[in-house]
Amino acid sequence: MLTSLTDEETIRQFLADKPNQCFETLYNRYVKKVYRRCLSMTKDSEKAEDFTHDIFLKVFSKLDAFQERSSFSTWLYSIAYNYCSDQLRIAKRHNFAPIEEGLSKELPDYQEAQLHEETLQVVRQAMATLSVNERTLLRLKYEDSMSIEEIAQLYNLKSSAVKMRLKRSREKVQQFCSIHYSI
Repeated sequence: MLTSLTDEETIRQFLADKPNQCFETLYNRYVKKVYRRCLSMTKDSEKAEDFTHDIFLKVFSKLDAFQERSSFSTWLYSIAYNYCSDQLRIAKRHNFAPIEEGLSKELPDYQEAQLHEETLQVVRQAMATLSVNERTLLRLKYEDSMSIEEIAQLYNLKSSAVKMRLKRSREKVQQFCSIHYSI
């Protein structure tokens, strides 16, 4: 029954009552196309698979925000394109090297490794002091690379509200770190 409906009809009729079926139907329709889009941008089959998975998770979490201003496929492809572009830009900015290259280099000395581990521990503790909402916003922005506008749309907030919440959450983490960790 779901296969005979358009994407938009599937979302309208089944998202609220049968979200898993709705998502599965849309996933099956588009997974190969999204993968090909990712592969054409990354030129790496493993990255393309990872990106495809991440894109569908993102789409599923935002499916209720789909407003039919364009077709579902256009909306999905724009998310896929933007996600891949963002990930490639982040990777270029951070200049990630393959693991094999890192293994051939000398490991940092014990003190540097210990300092790094202590820093990570303090950041974990700082994140634990935040509310679930604060942690979620930070993760959406910095781990999932969502834009301010995407987060605002997801939570039905103004962009300025999202910016302020992110700023306050970052300040809480910085304050905790400055109290518990001195460089």
